[in-house]
Amino acid sequence: MKTESAGILDRREFMKILGPGIYLLFSTGDLLLAQQQSRGGVGSYPDDFNAYFRIAEDGRVTCYTGKIEMGQGINASLAQMLAEELETPYESISMVLGDTKLCPWDGGTNGSRSIKYFGPALRAAGAEGREVLIQLAAEQMHLPPDQLVAKNGFIIEKSKPSNRVSYGSLAKGTTIERHLDKKPELKQPAAFEVCGKSLPRPDFVEKVTGKAQFAGDIRLKDMLYGKVLRPPAHGAKLKSADLSAAKGIRGVQVLQEGDFIAAVHAFPDMAQKAISLIKAEYEIPEAKVDEKTIFEQLMSGAARDNVIEQKGDLAQGINLAAIKFEESYFTPYVAHAPSETHSALANVEKDNATVWIGTQRPFGVVEEIAKTVGLTSSKVRIITPFVGGGFGGKSQIGQAVQAARLSKMTGVPVQVAWTREEEFFYDSFQPAAVVKISSGLDAGNRICFLEYRVFHAGDRSSQCIYDVPHLKTLSRGSGFGGGAGPHPFSTGAWRGPGSNT
Repeated sequence: MKTESAGILDRREFMKILGPGIYLLFSTGDLLLAQQQSRGGVGSYPDDFNAYFRIAEDGRVTCYTGKIEMGQGINASLAQMLAEELETPYESISMVLGDTKLCPWDGGTNGSRSIKYFGPALRAAGAEGREVLIQLAAEQMHLPPDQLVAKNGFIIEKSKPSNRVSYGSLAKGTTIERHLDKKPELKQPAAFEVCGKSLPRPDFVEKVTGKAQFAGDIRLKDMLYGKVLRPPAHGAKLKSADLSAAKGIRGVQVLQEGDFIAAVHAFPDMAQKAISLIKAEYEIPEAKVDEKTIFEQLMSGAARDNVIEQKGDLAQGINLAAIKFEESYFTPYVAHAPSETHSALANVEKDNATVWIGTQRPFGVVEEIAKTVGLTSSKVRIITPFVGGGFGGKSQIGQAVQAARLSKMTGVPVQVAWTREEEFFYDSFQPAAVVKISSGLDAGNRICFLEYRVFHAGDRSSQCIYDVPHLKTLSRGSGFGGGAGPHPFSTGAWRGPGSNT
């Protein structure tokens, strides 16, 4: 499979991918800055960010977004926002989500922020697109722009509605780029005709009929299924492996690269059978913690204390307290358990790689796959089909790395789909944590002091939301990592990231 560069495309490459039509590219200005500030460490859009869409000759509009669809329905809500400002029928919009070749860069789909932060930029693009189309129609119809109005995918003469031109006919198979010096105002909610309505989701037929494709449903010619030998414990080191029995299975390829051992076959159950026949010996580290002692380790583990907020004088607040309270709270490790386990299909060729993966951060996957297979980022393309639930867990992309390694080793596309057992053992988890809170009420029963300390879960949402005159919030350790520090295995975002703790 030949793919174009996944990095910056020149005009010719861009047109090869998209075909004929009108392409409207927009600079989001202050909206871009707002998005950058909103990312909260996830990442920032590049300075040359353009939210863009395509209008084909048949009038259909293809909207491109780096966000992904994992069940919440942003493929419907974003389409509504674009339809509203562009003045085109909602039914005429097709969404392309999470394709790093076609979509503008995005830091990831997380925190329920797709509508809040990407939505305004998309609305701004739609509004400008509408005005550009009016200008194009004015030139074609030989009328002043103020005598025209955009409605339902047409530019219409106000005084003579029968005189109109469609968005599609304005394309004529050519590419037109135009920018406005003055950005148009966005619609006020009172003027909404599409947003705010309960409209059919564009994916509902696919979802209810079983035709929706997730990463594990993608099929390519000559593809194989891969299964990876897993250690029995976190931190276990491979000492030896007898592969002879596994290699005896007809049609199987048993592959080894250092401690990485896997089997590929035309059928996934045969690949799994081969793995089960491998006799491996491991050096297993002594378990130092369990579900009871982990909290002790979290509190005693060495880490920097970060003061998140401080106000007033804590000692003075304690002296003012007529009643004092002190409690400790403990949260366990929790799995994501999405309906779709981690799945990916990789096709690594000599000069490029394409990976289909259920992920919340397609652009983040690019860098890791490039490093894995020895290509530059511009040669890696990530395509995100439907994602069967994420909750922060689909930020972990181990299955894509495995599939890419196996594809490079075999020279054919390889799909890796984790079992539920693998998901519950090798995924990242909500970090176990300890929260210690001291507080008190003064003689008037008002909270006079609050000391909040959270251990190894991060500081997200730890800030006090009450008007407390004397307070201190302290966070020790981040809680997000691949088994470093006090956590014995990988931890990370879980639904509300650190907000749960």
